[in-house]
Amino acid sequence: MIGVGKIKQYSNVLDKPLSKGKQEVSLSAFAFLFSELVQYNQTQVDNISELERRLEDAGYAVGARVLELLCHRDKGNRRETRLLGILSFVHSTVWKVLFGKVADSLEKGTEHEDEYMISEKELLVNRFISIPKDMGTFNCGAFVAGIVRGVLDGAGFPAVVTAHFVPVEGQQRPRTTILIKFAEEVLRREARLG
Repeated sequence: MIGVGKIKQYSNVLDKPLSKGKQEVSLSAFAFLFSELVQYNQTQVDNISELERRLEDAGYAVGARVLELLCHRDKGNRRETRLLGILSFVHSTVWKVLFGKVADSLEKGTEHEDEYMISEKELLVNRFISIPKDMGTFNCGAFVAGIVRGVLDGAGFPAVVTAHFVPVEGQQRPRTTILIKFAEEVLRREARLG
């Protein structure tokens, strides 16, 4: 007999183990939901910076939950305590879970000791977005900046995280850079540990 076996019964939904399940979301479903999020917030604000702030706030909530989920599933509730460790975690693990690949690059700022940059040639949230001329420099990457800030804050690395377009020679669309500027307390803690 094929497929005959004893199925374990759970008395309570809370007793069921957390399974990884299917970890992919339809790109068209995501694009539709994200465009609705942008359109809804666009009707609630008066200017572009306020719209980007609202997208960042929505991303922050996602980032906090992604950190909890990944720490629970992959790390056995262990968290990163070093600056380069958390940056590597965001650049590789978080990016791979959210976007299906590692970010294009992670770089340290040359002008300031507390700045790091995660760059992406074609960030998913900007891929299907056409920005009207009256919206100028609007960047949907603010949502991803919020996710990164949520992960960093939740892990104990407070930072100001912003999204910027950076023109690339020979390409029609600019790349998106997520600029991370860590709080002074993070740098002091890192110097003590180092």
